[in-house]
Amino acid sequence: MKSIVLIGDSIRIGYQDTVKRELAGRADVWGPEENGGTSRNVLMHLSDWVIARSPDIVHLNCGLHDLRREPGSSGTFVPVEEYGKNLRNIFRTVRDSLDTVLIFALTTPVNQEDHHTNKPFDRFETDVNLFNRKALEVSQEYGIPVNNLFNVIEGKGTESCLMPDGVHFTDEGYSLLGRAVADFLSGYL
Repeated sequence: MKSIVLIGDSIRIGYQDTVKRELAGRADVWGPEENGGTSRNVLMHLSDWVIARSPDIVHLNCGLHDLRREPGSSGTFVPVEEYGKNLRNIFRTVRDSLDTVLIFALTTPVNQEDHHTNKPFDRFETDVNLFNRKALEVSQEYGIPVNNLFNVIEGKGTESCLMPDGVHFTDEGYSLLGRAVADFLSGYL
């Protein structure tokens, strides 16, 4: 049976159980208990979360924490160019250390109006698009397959899937994401 590691933020935590159920009997799916956070944090934990486990497949996302903005700040928490550099380091480290299939998942949409009302920091749809473009660019450089979770949510209707905080998903939204991830991963089993 193939082993799969899921790395990502709270969105990954929300869909992980669905992926496990969907792939039961076909793959052993694992993800860290903690939120993956920023690309900096993923890079810092890559040895423990991925390299030490030596999985057959890695499904990775980071970006939602990178693109957050503190109120009054003129820039994102992790600048987009650093984000691209971090992704290059993550991809290179995994490729140099393991014979594994590495997949990158794009960051999901946000409702910035709801988010600004309910969070002590900001996230903007324009930043989601900017960071997703950077992730696509770097993924293409390294020949990394991309799972477009942004389009999965947009295709269903962002407003019908998001919770009132503008960033997390309803049970239906997480199930939709989990099934999309499982379907994508099935192509590599």
